[in-house]
Amino acid sequence: MTTEPFTLEARDGVLAGPVRRPVNLSRDAAGSIHDDATAQTLGFRGGTVAGNIHFEQFPPLMLARFGEDWRRRGGLSLYFLHATTDGEPVQAFVGAPETLANGVRRASAWMETPEGVRVCEGTAWAGGEDPDSALRRRVAQQKPATDLRILRASKVGDTVRDIPSRLDSATALRRLEGVTEPLPEYRDAALFGGLVAAPAVAIDALRAVEKPLFPTDGDYVGMFGAIELEFLDGPVFLDRDYRVDGRVLALGESPKTEVTWYESTLREAQQDRPVARLVMMSRLLKASSALWT
Repeated sequence: MTTEPFTLEARDGVLAGPVRRPVNLSRDAAGSIHDDATAQTLGFRGGTVAGNIHFEQFPPLMLARFGEDWRRRGGLSLYFLHATTDGEPVQAFVGAPETLANGVRRASAWMETPEGVRVCEGTAWAGGEDPDSALRRRVAQQKPATDLRILRASKVGDTVRDIPSRLDSATALRRLEGVTEPLPEYRDAALFGGLVAAPAVAIDALRAVEKPLFPTDGDYVGMFGAIELEFLDGPVFLDRDYRVDGRVLALGESPKTEVTWYESTLREAQQDRPVARLVMMSRLLKASSALWT
């Protein structure tokens, strides 16, 4: 967890957060893209910082730009362009908002290294749903796959329902030691009537659909390619029972990867109230699979 204070700068309508050095919290996960040896074998500089970790640098900017609307009915939609390694400095930005026809306020959002290399880019919004978010546009442009091997059992439109999901505070609170922007509500249940889940933890709750939704063939190494977290009636809390529904939005490929796009919706287990939605794109690296090597 960072000990440096959060400082906000305004430059020509753009809000800039402080430079932070996100920690690769999964660096000990042998055989994953976060493990130095595995990542270097696959052509990366080292074990990568997960995209959901980068998400945690944005909430103070979102709240400064949109206020509490973002936490209740807002979202952040990011496509990842450059993989960073443990402790590399990065800075988050959010642009000036525009008001859409439906009253939703939308702004551009991105992250850069000090040298100006784009780590991720996309859109943020508050005040309702944005069906034309950065990732919704990319899903619509995804060309159908013609040769899937790891994902050959999956097809667009596959669904799963009522997958149980619960975020345990004992685990989540230990993880807060690595959060770049620790907000008070992550530790103080009195502020919102329960402990609020940091973005990476909330994303994990919505990922509960992945195993039943994608019956993969053989071992492989995957990595996040894009993440959109949207609050339908937020925030997401720790120590509460949820249910998750999932649907495959698109399947694609590139010379080096097989690609999955899916959407999942988190609902309160008792009242069946929709709380949050995720759009996720993952890249399954062909070089890590015996089906491609």
